[in-house]
Amino acid sequence: METLTVALGERSYPIHVGRALLRNADLITPHLRQAKAAIVTNSTVADLYLQSVAEPLRGAGVEVIEIILPDGEEFKDWPTLNLIFDALLQRRCERSTTLIALGGGVVGDITGFAAACYQRGVPFLQVPTSLLAQVDSSVGGKTAINHPLGKNMLGAFHQPVMVLADTDTLATLPDRQLSAGLAEVIKYGLIRDLPFLEWIERNVERLLARDAPALAEAICRSCANKAEVVAADERESGERALLNLGHTFGHAIETGVGYGQWLHGEAVAAGIMMAVELSALLGWLASEDVERIERLLLRAELPVHGAPLTVDRYLELMQHDKKVEDGQLRLVLVPKLGTARLVSGIRRAMIEQAIRRRCTNA
Repeated sequence: METLTVALGERSYPIHVGRALLRNADLITPHLRQAKAAIVTNSTVADLYLQSVAEPLRGAGVEVIEIILPDGEEFKDWPTLNLIFDALLQRRCERSTTLIALGGGVVGDITGFAAACYQRGVPFLQVPTSLLAQVDSSVGGKTAINHPLGKNMLGAFHQPVMVLADTDTLATLPDRQLSAGLAEVIKYGLIRDLPFLEWIERNVERLLARDAPALAEAICRSCANKAEVVAADERESGERALLNLGHTFGHAIETGVGYGQWLHGEAVAAGIMMAVELSALLGWLASEDVERIERLLLRAELPVHGAPLTVDRYLELMQHDKKVEDGQLRLVLVPKLGTARLVSGIRRAMIEQAIRRRCTNA
């Protein structure tokens, strides 16, 4: 097991990465304020891993409440959030009851939002079971649900007390989900860690083959990058916004086609290519750089073209992005490989051209 730390003063917390961690109740119980915890998961993950976490906790004398949600991005909404609140209230959970998010990004986001809201805030910890959640969404305290007009538009910053990433859970992850997680891994290399990008280029086939040491390295390096950014800019007033490379375009895809049709990482991959094309149009990246990124995403079995929405629809949905300021769209772009920059004031025609290059039906 390797342990990293998100340094936030008194609210600092560990990220444990390793194999066979789910059944280790000793990693969880020190973070419980009382001998009572609610595990929130979905119907798919529950069949695979719920009892792996619940049984050792019960053996340690913890009262465990099981809350099983429907599976899918389309259920990241108010009615599903209320299922969590209903269970917590029915079981008389208190402010010292800890929520445990067991699942991928949807479970982690909605559980964290429930924890931020219930009785004005209760502790929660993340047990991510997908690659995307292990390298990105479980770390940093962003919690949210979706709205029909925009992804993750309703939420709160609420840091977990611990992240427990058991790499063994990736053995049951569908291939498509594994590739989706690689989009976020590649993102870290593009925005701030060129040596990591080069490492990914050398090892992407090992990652797809689920080579355990390679996956552990990718997870640890991704988490280390994110932990540094979160420690420096917890509430996204500056540097943290750079973690959203590809997300403004990608969220438009997810919202425009309907939540759950594209996986988040797939939409981010297509969004990265749109951001890269725009960076090239601005004269920052050479055509060879664009081709290099495209090759890597294709090797990771990710899409490099967006959904067939019109340009006007893309731009309409992108205006709901959380980085919009004073009505002006701000985009994360790549001045050179390994660095990123938040840019505003880009001419609409240039953004349209970047979208069309990566969406033939736009």
